[in-house]
Amino acid sequence: MLVSDERPSEILRRLADGYQVTQAIHVAATLGIADELGSGEKASEELAVATGSHPDALYRLLRALASVGVLEERPDRRFALTPVGDRLRRDAPESLAGWAALIGLPDHWQAWGALLYSVQTGKNAYPHVHGANVWKHCVQHPEVSAVFDRAMQDVTRLVNDSLLDAYDFGRFATVVDVGGGNGTLLAGLLQHYQSMRGVLFDQPHVVVHADEVFRRAGVAARAHIVAGSFFEGVPEECDAYVLKAIIHDWEDEESMTILQNCRRAIGDGDGVLVLVERELGPPNQQPGAKFSDLNMLVAPGGRERTIDEYRQLFASAGFRLDRVTPTARGLNIIEGAPGRP
Repeated sequence: MLVSDERPSEILRRLADGYQVTQAIHVAATLGIADELGSGEKASEELAVATGSHPDALYRLLRALASVGVLEERPDRRFALTPVGDRLRRDAPESLAGWAALIGLPDHWQAWGALLYSVQTGKNAYPHVHGANVWKHCVQHPEVSAVFDRAMQDVTRLVNDSLLDAYDFGRFATVVDVGGGNGTLLAGLLQHYQSMRGVLFDQPHVVVHADEVFRRAGVAARAHIVAGSFFEGVPEECDAYVLKAIIHDWEDEESMTILQNCRRAIGDGDGVLVLVERELGPPNQQPGAKFSDLNMLVAPGGRERTIDEYRQLFASAGFRLDRVTPTARGLNIIEGAPGRP
């Protein structure tokens, strides 16, 4: 939200300089500053020793973060977490440490640096910069994949409760989480619904650590892991096919393939398609959705959509869009069933 007493030039300068805050938060997340401050305030010199940083340069970083409300600077160059900065702790209930580590990662940052290329050509910036799309790049660079997976785990944990509050997943006996990463969403569903069984479906290198996620959640006995590609097919005979933040990663042609594979898996049964996605919203509103759309342009290569655009995708894939349920976290649960509108 823009501050009313700021000059237009001040507003523009603040927005244009936003990347500086992004990188400062990224460095703090990478160094684990919030984890060091989790037990209480510390002097900047102590933090420099703990993180292997240059004392004066680290102090300059910390005081800058304090000026934007991430930290609080106290006398004698001592620092403490604010409620905002607390979310940079890896073990915080609403941690975004993984997300902060991802958005400033050179691989992600460089793709955004090629936004002009994407706007002028309409093409995905990521392969232009790195020679491969984001998915292949992660396979080729496991260290990047690890940061990406942790970021996705953070944002999924952040919205799980809002999904459970808004929508009754309990009417499904068996749920397949299509493209479900390391199982964070499915683990939350199985914890909440004690009689539900789940199938996690994603690429082999993605699901490799899912067993640990399910064991920690106490749901391993009801979770089945299947490795594969949703471009080739998805597990059959499930009651619900949940795709959280999957379709927005792809343009219409690839999205159609994914949805058609779900439609074939459902067959003539009573299976339900459940997408969890942002909705672009009206003009001049919802910057989160519209900048996420730019992120799709430069990174995965997909797009955010309106509900009408999702309705058209559903129809083309043989689904009828039945209802849209908004959640408290700004996502929408878009439900469809086999059939025509």
